[in-house]
Amino acid sequence: MTLYSWFVFFLAIQIIHFLGTWKMYQATGRKSWEAAIPVYNSIILMKIIKRPTWWTLLLFIPIINLIMFPVVWVETLRSFGKKSTLDTILVLFTLGFYIYYVNYTQKLQHNPDRKLTAENKTGDTISSLLFAVIVATLVHTYVIQPYTIPTSSLEKSLLIGDFLFVSKINYGPRVPMTTVALPMVHDSIPLTKSKSYLSWPQLPYFRLPAIQKINRCDIVVFNWPVDTVHYFFEPKGRPGVIKPIDKKSNYVKRCVGIPGDSLSIKDGFVFINGKKLILPERAKPQFSYSVALDGKTSIDFETIFKELDITDGFLTNEKRDTIYFRALTEAGADRLKNTPGVTGIKRIIDKGNDNAIFPHINKWSQDNMGPIYIPEAGKTVALNNESLPFYKEIITNYEGNELKLEGSKFLINGKPATTYTFKQNYYWMMGDNRHNSEDSRYWGYVPEDHIVGKPVFIWLSWDTNGKGINKIRWDRVFTTVDGEGQPQSYFKYFLMILAAYFIGEFFWKKRKANKE
Repeated sequence: MTLYSWFVFFLAIQIIHFLGTWKMYQATGRKSWEAAIPVYNSIILMKIIKRPTWWTLLLFIPIINLIMFPVVWVETLRSFGKKSTLDTILVLFTLGFYIYYVNYTQKLQHNPDRKLTAENKTGDTISSLLFAVIVATLVHTYVIQPYTIPTSSLEKSLLIGDFLFVSKINYGPRVPMTTVALPMVHDSIPLTKSKSYLSWPQLPYFRLPAIQKINRCDIVVFNWPVDTVHYFFEPKGRPGVIKPIDKKSNYVKRCVGIPGDSLSIKDGFVFINGKKLILPERAKPQFSYSVALDGKTSIDFETIFKELDITDGFLTNEKRDTIYFRALTEAGADRLKNTPGVTGIKRIIDKGNDNAIFPHINKWSQDNMGPIYIPEAGKTVALNNESLPFYKEIITNYEGNELKLEGSKFLINGKPATTYTFKQNYYWMMGDNRHNSEDSRYWGYVPEDHIVGKPVFIWLSWDTNGKGINKIRWDRVFTTVDGEGQPQSYFKYFLMILAAYFIGEFFWKKRKANKE
């Protein structure tokens, strides 16, 4: 929806509210027109139902308002003596329109001194749960979100089974574009195979102020731009569904190209503006290697695999003269060079042409591509047959224009165009596990409006191959994602603070009891 569409929708909601409540406003001694003034009517309504004025703010926060509307409907009815279970059920199942019936057919007697606390344990429990859900949804949507690493594309930096906290604040919290959705779930309802959201209405993209920009080498969580594959809640045989931006699958990669960069990949290494990209110490880029063996020396591969933390190596030929590693760091390769029985080691470099590589011109490979310009908001590029493959998706899909070719002329929204000016910033994301990562090399740029947040903390790391207590990678629990040097666990400090808290509380209660 456009801003104009939202303005019309907002006015329609105000009219619906006015028509259904103006007599209630009058019954409390207010003026009927007060029910028609946007925002002001909500403030007055909070006074009528004897709830804090700041509740008004919650009514305008996407997703949170879906929880607040039913609460306000019920509170409105109870302010006029309609507090039976049937009244509550009717107002909820009619999406608030039961208030119309009360407003026009019932004698309205406002109770300004009604009891606001729950009259029974069940009501108190429901109130507590609603408050907890509202707070958790606010934190999850605008502050910090838990996330699990599902793939090995950032192996060594982030492991499969890492449970992260992703900060929304660093790059600016994105206001949900999908306004009707279940809180604290992504694209589907847990344990069911159905969508957790409605595709309409959609808010225009808006992001709150950030505390930092996305820098090169930052690890970033974002919505996968080309997420139109089949989903488990669709019948087989149907084409992929196009999701709203904020409901596309969450991906995590390392940002290696920022707006305005000229990026190239040469033999697997990233170059920015002609200079080789220097990765942080914590980054562990991996490549595929072939290792030649003499076929005579006995080699304890199990020990080597365990020592190098390798799970993806395999032997070929009956004589075991070659071993291939799909993911091996340079340090691991150097270690293998000095292993008795190893006669040579070679990094596998893809030098062929692959049409699967962006921009799908059958010219580049995953290890050799570019230069590619990373679009920057406000910058203009020439539009021609050579540049079109790079920017077509941006012009039509990400920035919502109509692009046509008439003869040798390009038309954007019906007007001839020889250039195009970008409306937003774009980024180039790649996995450290270079030959086992589906990233920007295959589907191109990540638009700014797809950015979710920045991983900042690993609160748990679960190893499915471990046994017993060793299923938890204790050295990774409570470690930061960024920072200088190697990761360091702060778990022991957390336990010390937790112990100090409980000991302090014990002695405080004991001291209080002695005084009494």
